[in-house]
Amino acid sequence: MVRFSAQIIILLFASLFTLGCSGKERGAKQYLSEAEAAYRDGNYSLSKLKIDSIKVLFPKSFDEINAGFSLMQDVRMAENKRNILFCDSMLRENYTQLSEMLTKFEYVRDNRYQEFGEYYPKAYPHQSSLDRIGLRSGVREKGTLFIESILSGSTVRHNKIKVSSGDGNFAETVAITSDGLNYRFNTIDKSYEIVRYSGSDENGVAQFIHTFQDEPVTLHFIGRRTVSVPLTNAAKKGIAHSYELSALLLNIEQLKFEKERSETLIRYLESRKNNNAIPEV
Repeated sequence: MVRFSAQIIILLFASLFTLGCSGKERGAKQYLSEAEAAYRDGNYSLSKLKIDSIKVLFPKSFDEINAGFSLMQDVRMAENKRNILFCDSMLRENYTQLSEMLTKFEYVRDNRYQEFGEYYPKAYPHQSSLDRIGLRSGVREKGTLFIESILSGSTVRHNKIKVSSGDGNFAETVAITSDGLNYRFNTIDKSYEIVRYSGSDENGVAQFIHTFQDEPVTLHFIGRRTVSVPLTNAAKKGIAHSYELSALLLNIEQLKFEKERSETLIRYLESRKNNNAIPEV
């Protein structure tokens, strides 16, 4: 009687083990099926999530895991092709905007030492800006915006500026100490101080002026002492135009980078596929 009971128990455990393995196999197949459906529907994020889950939840379902590896390659290929289409579409729109916006700028490039040129807003002509106390702006060809503060007739040795509105809002640059970005010179009848701010040194001053371009803005030259003057409408308009052009050019550069990265990934996936290699997930 005891021997019979032991046999029953052994058979029962064997059945449970078989059912457990069968259940796990069905679960892995279900996840793979859902991943394939998501791929067909263009829901690539869900498809990748399902594929990754197979490895975690069913580590011994080798057939499904290998099928998932192959599907992941197709998902990545489709994902990058879609990204290229999106980038191309956005680039067409941005280049149309750029063509219109560049009518507000003059392009200047000295072939002797400049690989890329700079755009200067026509609203505040760069050539005559030395005759004015204030701010002038420009945009490098790849999209980096810069602002230059020009102070003449006063020896302040300023190295930063602040712009403020009537309600107390303000923005302030980082102090510039680098030679070439902070320089001074004298003519027969006047002294000049010119400081250039770009990148993180500009610290949101252009965005502030763009926001408050229709309101009075005061410019403060900060050095050994502070000199404050109203910022002219022409300067505000020029900086606002520069800010918009910079944002557009930087967006174009980012789209070009994303497109190039997707094209590189597609070439990589195609090479692995041609070599019958399983891509890393």
